[in-house]
This record gives sequence, C-alpha cells and structure tokens, in this order.
Amino acid sequence: MLIAEDLLLLLYDDETGKPLTGSPGLDYALAGAVLIELTLSQKLDITIDGKAGRLHVLDAAPTGDPILDERLAYVVKKPGKKPKDQIGALSKRLRDQLLARLAERGVLEQDQGRVLGLFPVTRWPAKDARHEQDVRAKLESVLKVGTTPDERTAALIALLSALNVVPKVVTDAVDKKALKKRAKEIADSDWAAAAVKKAVTEMQAAVTAAIVVASSAGASAGSS
Repeated sequence: MLIAEDLLLLLYDDETGKPLTGSPGLDYALAGAVLIELTLSQKLDITIDGKAGRLHVLDAAPTGDPILDERLAYVVKKPGKKPKDQIGALSKRLRDQLLARLAERGVLEQDQGRVLGLFPVTRWPAKDARHEQDVRAKLESVLKVGTTPDERTAALIALLSALNVVPKVVTDAVDKKALKKRAKEIADSDWAAAAVKKAVTEMQAAVTAAIVVASSAGASAGSS
C-alpha cells in the first residue's frame, strides 16, 4: 500500500463511506503523500533555495506504480518548482484513482446512490478493513503509548496533523489536546532522513496553506 492509500483509508468512514474532511485539504494531503513516497523511494529530493524548498528529480525511471509514475513524470517535466506550487496539479484525479484501485483490490466497496432521490453520489465503505486496522494499530501505539514511529507512520501522522484531523482518526483518546500535541511533536521531530523530513515539512506547509486559502475563499463568498 502507498502512504496515500493508507491516508485515504484513515480519512474515509468505514461504515458511511464518507470522507472525514473536505477539499482541497484532503486532496492536497494525498498529493503530498505521493511526493513523500517518491522521496522515500529516492526518486525526488527537496532542495533548499534560500528559505524555499524546491523539487529536485534524483531518478526519473518509472517505479512500476502507475499512480506514482504519473506524478513523477509531471515533476520531471517541471523540475525546480516549489512543492506548494505543484501540489494542486499533482492532486488532480488522484483521489478517484486511489479509491478505484482500493475498490478493485476489495479493500473498499463502491456504493452508488442518490441524495434526496435526485443527485447521484458515490460512497466508499470498507469491505476488508484488515490493512487499515494494522495502520491504526501503529498510529495508536505511537500517539497513545509513545512508541517510536517508523518513517511511513510518522509521515502519516504529520499529514493528519496538518489537516487537523488526528482526533477524528483516533477517536477513543480521552485527552484530545494531548493527542494533537503528541502528533505535532512527531511531525516536528527528527524521525526521518533529512530528505524525507524536508519533504514532509514542505507537504505540511502546502496542505496548511491550501486549507487557509479555501477557508478564506469560503468566508469571502459567505459575506458577499
């Protein structure tokens, strides 16, 4: 499973098949997860130019995963760009591709219906939650027990923290403030190699910026 697939499973309710958070934050976080995956695979690096990180291609050869390879090819054509300026384009169609693949694997179920009997809607409830349960067990061990995370788990926590949805994912925590604080500590700590940590930091910033822009646009629309 990709980090993006794990993130998507965590951010969709197993029973209702509805997302726990909205766009564009969720979609940008998924794109961020793909960039982190490519960094872990030593396909990309984040170089620091002044105060801004920029995407640098280390290896343009395909990974064999069509979802990763589509985004890698895009970055190859546009090298040296800031992640926050690329993440919107990289997020296009990504959620649909991931959902469809998880349904093909029998992990999710594609449930098509209508709202108010008129408007078509697709829900994605869990069909086989075993992998997701393993991911959740690792998250809870890190966030509630205090165990040291591996790189993939820490990356997931950092993205969930950027989306501010940790309490929605780990729902049985007594002290939600402490849970969010622990997640932020993990996100800010030196849990990974420098290249991966830089990638995660840039993705957090890009996701947070997307949420702020979307919130501002919504507020402006509401006041007009």
